[in-house]
Amino acid sequence: METKPINPILKQVLELGPTLVFFLIYLRIKDDTFTIASTDYSGFIVATLIFVPVLLIAMGLLWALTKSLSRMQLFTAFMVIFFGGLTAYFNDERFFKMKTSIVYGCFAAILGIGLLRGRSYLEWVMGDFLPMKEEGWMILTKRITVMFIALAIANELIWRTQTTELWVKLETFAFPAVLFVFLWLQIIGLQRFLIDPDAKS
Repeated sequence: METKPINPILKQVLELGPTLVFFLIYLRIKDDTFTIASTDYSGFIVATLIFVPVLLIAMGLLWALTKSLSRMQLFTAFMVIFFGGLTAYFNDERFFKMKTSIVYGCFAAILGIGLLRGRSYLEWVMGDFLPMKEEGWMILTKRITVMFIALAIANELIWRTQTTELWVKLETFAFPAVLFVFLWLQIIGLQRFLIDPDAKS
């Protein structure tokens, strides 16, 4: 199905908005305790429960407007729903915190399997909007695989040793910013491998 064009600002709002909503709700109710069906839940867990439907609504709107969702978005949504459900069922915020480590770890494992097979699965995901030679994709894939491993380890160290509030702030802002800057620097450094789609052979 052909992807429909969408205002880039609206696209960013739908992609990043749910995480920001989670952050703002958490800040508002972080010190509160909520009793639901005779069970006490922390503000963090309630914020997580609100985050899941907000994410699904945003993805639904994105699909309705563009008729397209990336594989990465679908996988991340599944992990949020799955670990959000475990967090609520067991009333244990650790499940949602470790979700980030598992997501990054899975991305690293998938890309690593591709590298072992001599292929770049990253090209399969990003190749349509970033034309690049195969050598460039292999270099970028290796570097991003290492980055995902580093982020997974960093997340484990942070949520196990720091406060929930600090983890939420880093999860919301620091991790995405680090990944964005890393990707931006890599693309700049790999300019020589980029392919001009308008160039004639």
